[in-house]
Amino acid sequence: MAEATEERGFSRVADPAPLGLAAFALTTFLLSGHNATFIPDGIWVGVAIIYGGLIQLLAGMWEFRNRNVFGATAFSTYGGFWLALGGFVVLISSNTTLNSVNGAFKDPAQLNNALAWFLIAFAIFNTYMVLWASRLNLATFAVFLALEITEIMLAIGFFLVAHGHSAYWLHAGGWAGIVTAAIAWYASAAGVVNGMSPKPVVPVGRPLWS
Repeated sequence: MAEATEERGFSRVADPAPLGLAAFALTTFLLSGHNATFIPDGIWVGVAIIYGGLIQLLAGMWEFRNRNVFGATAFSTYGGFWLALGGFVVLISSNTTLNSVNGAFKDPAQLNNALAWFLIAFAIFNTYMVLWASRLNLATFAVFLALEITEIMLAIGFFLVAHGHSAYWLHAGGWAGIVTAAIAWYASAAGVVNGMSPKPVVPVGRPLWS
C-alpha cells in the first residue's frame, strides 16, 4: 500500500522543512541578538547544539527520505554548522588540562581570525545554495541571500576585531542575522500552515528561474 501511494506521487512522510527552518531561525535569532548586543552571551550555546544542531540535522536526514537533495544538503550542513560552533565554544571555555584547543585560542586575535575563516568556509557553501534556492521559491531564496550577507558581514567583523578595530561590523552582522531569522521563521510558518491546508494559505513566492 505504501509503495502504491508513493507511486501516485504522494508521500506518507511529513515535510521536515518547516521544522528545520524553525530550528535554524530560533538559533540564529539568539546568536544574532548577542552579536547585536541585546541578548546575553551563552544562552545560545545549548540551543545551538540541541535545536539548531541535532534537530536540524534530523530534518536534513528526513529530507533524504523525501528525496529532496536541496533540503537534505542545506539542513544537514547547517545542523553541522551549529553543532560545530556550539561544540567549539564548549571546548574553548573548558578548563580541563586535557583541552589543547583551549590553549590554542587564549590569544583573542587568533580566536577571532579562526571564527572569521569558519564563517568564510560556510559562506562559500552558501553561495551556490543561494543560486539553487532561486529555483525553489522566493522565501527560500530570501533566507539564503540574507544568510549570505550575514556570514560575510560577520567574517569581516571578526577579521577587523582581530586586528584591533571596533566591533561595528559584528553588531551590524548581528542585525542582519535577525533579519535572516525573521525570514526563516516566515518560511517555516508558511510551510506549517500550507502543509495543513489543501491549498496554499501563506505565500512563499515563485521561483526566480527554473
